[in-house]
Amino acid sequence: MTITLARTSTRNASLSEIVGILREQHPRKADVVAPVQNIRAEGGRLIIEGADHDLTPDGVTSKPAEFRLTDVCESGVAEKLGIPVGYLRKTRIEAPHLWDTNVNGWLGHESRADKSFMVRTLTPAQGEDTGTARAFLSPSYRIIDNLDILTAALQGVRDAGVEVRLDKCDLTDRKMYVKITAPQVSAYAPELLKDYKSPFSGARGADNPTVFAGFEISNSETGCGAFTIVPRLVVQVCDNGMVITKDVMRSVHIGGRQQDGVIRWSDTTQARTLELIASQTTDAVSTFLDRDYVVRQLRSIQETAAARIKNPEATITTVAQRLKFTEERRADIFAHFIQGGDLSAGGVMHAVTSVAQTLPDADDAHEVEALGIRAMELAAAL
Repeated sequence: MTITLARTSTRNASLSEIVGILREQHPRKADVVAPVQNIRAEGGRLIIEGADHDLTPDGVTSKPAEFRLTDVCESGVAEKLGIPVGYLRKTRIEAPHLWDTNVNGWLGHESRADKSFMVRTLTPAQGEDTGTARAFLSPSYRIIDNLDILTAALQGVRDAGVEVRLDKCDLTDRKMYVKITAPQVSAYAPELLKDYKSPFSGARGADNPTVFAGFEISNSETGCGAFTIVPRLVVQVCDNGMVITKDVMRSVHIGGRQQDGVIRWSDTTQARTLELIASQTTDAVSTFLDRDYVVRQLRSIQETAAARIKNPEATITTVAQRLKFTEERRADIFAHFIQGGDLSAGGVMHAVTSVAQTLPDADDAHEVEALGIRAMELAAAL
């Protein structure tokens, strides 16, 4: 028997596509807080007592429900039960019976006798025989769902009265990412782009040194990070994104401990949360989609970007090591650096952010893009 993991994700989707996926998932979401005694592993899946029900002439009778795990949920099980995640994954691949043994053993350990856990699930889709366990969390986790986040954030944009476009949407088991750009809020960055050539089209930055204002919204429904809004400057000639991580706005998913059972959130609680999200987005639009803000950030970036790189291969190797990039990622960045033709610290940033666009895994892509400015700073200091 092989234990397989569930997965639902999409890369570079349109707004309508991402909304369609979220709407399909929304009615299937069920969040269960269960005492440890009601959770067990069987056949590489989680069985939760009382997570489902039957409707009979005698009333509603609770019954167990079975769930396949996502990679995120498996990581949560490992973390909460104190099992090394690498070992747990190894048992799933090489000795599946040990996966059940380890999970059940630590669920039943005396140190966890009074524990409860929140399991975020999706009920079975049409044609499926089991549901999906998306996350294994603390009962104090505060749920902010992606569809509600997206709706509230777009309302915040409308309230701010700035015309924007949604460039790309990504959805993974870990996070939702939505990139928003304001083409009417722009500035020129001739010093930053004078020597750069897009590795995708060959277009020269000197011919079009325009940079647009924008920001990125991200949220995790599965314990992989807070709701955040971070400014992002977009280079028109290549769509490279410069993420200004120092100015991130964040809302953490921590709340009061939930009681055992299937959770039903009150309309008042949800309304207050979404009002805050809309307000934060309006503030972000006012702050980040502002030409003066863009000019200030570009001035700061250009000062560092101007540093010349004397030994590109050695510099990029050192930068890759400090940022813990794989050898494959280092080689890709070096190739993009050479293709870009900009032998400066800014060229290193361009190479990192252009490589991010080529990565098929959205989580990897967003992590790499967010390190672009840091890579430039490291290169300039060498």
